[in-house]
Amino acid sequence: MVTSLLAFFVSQQPTCCPPTMAEFATDPAFVVLHLAPLPFHFVAQTGKNATFGVDGEKEGTGFFVPAEKGNHVGIVLIHEWWGLNDYIRKTAESLHAKTGYAVLAVDLYEGKVATTGADAGKFMQEVDSTRAKAVVKAAVKALRSGSLGSRSTKIGSVGYCFGGGWAYNTAVEGSRGVQACVMYYGMPDTSPLALSELKAPVMFVHPKRDQFINDGVVKRFEAAMKSIKNPFETYHYDADHAFANPSNPRFNKEAAADAEKHELAFFKKYLG
Repeated sequence: MVTSLLAFFVSQQPTCCPPTMAEFATDPAFVVLHLAPLPFHFVAQTGKNATFGVDGEKEGTGFFVPAEKGNHVGIVLIHEWWGLNDYIRKTAESLHAKTGYAVLAVDLYEGKVATTGADAGKFMQEVDSTRAKAVVKAAVKALRSGSLGSRSTKIGSVGYCFGGGWAYNTAVEGSRGVQACVMYYGMPDTSPLALSELKAPVMFVHPKRDQFINDGVVKRFEAAMKSIKNPFETYHYDADHAFANPSNPRFNKEAAADAEKHELAFFKKYLG
């Protein structure tokens, strides 16, 4: 049944695939949506920089916040296009403080942090998808194994912009090992292979004024999730791309708080 549904969905797809986030990086209109991050210095309270093994490759890197005692949920968090900066470290600690979950913020730029749109676009384009898929898969494994200091029996993923797409890829690569995925305005992979591996319910945060992750992207994604009967929730906001990023001078505090409320409820529903 799943195979036949996938075949039907593929038959309904446009002959030209939508662009990837990396391709957006060359579009000046996309670059200007991301204003330079506001100055911010974060001193870690509960988290620390960490490394984890990646099968047959060099170690992955990130920022890890261990779970509260007795809590066995872990979240893989993926940064937006600026990289794993202090804002993302703060987001990891904040998510932990509100849930008690372990949080592993994975660094897909592997040490590079952008402060200009030109560098951010360059770093995003330089990400090797094969390597990145291996890293996010290993991040799920690290949380499950307890190699970072706390063992998680249920796993979720969350990310923003570039990281929204990679939160989805984390759920695809982790397959049955990931039980919930939250995407903030990221590009989903709705290829037959990705859909066949995805097992996690997905929550999608959509800024209605986003010209790139636009209504067409969302409708295709909704159709894909329906075709495989995958639980899917979409929350629409009268806002621009990157509205939930506190480093953005155009940060929409009210919309971001509402999206986070739904994110936490979604994780609670599927992860406990």
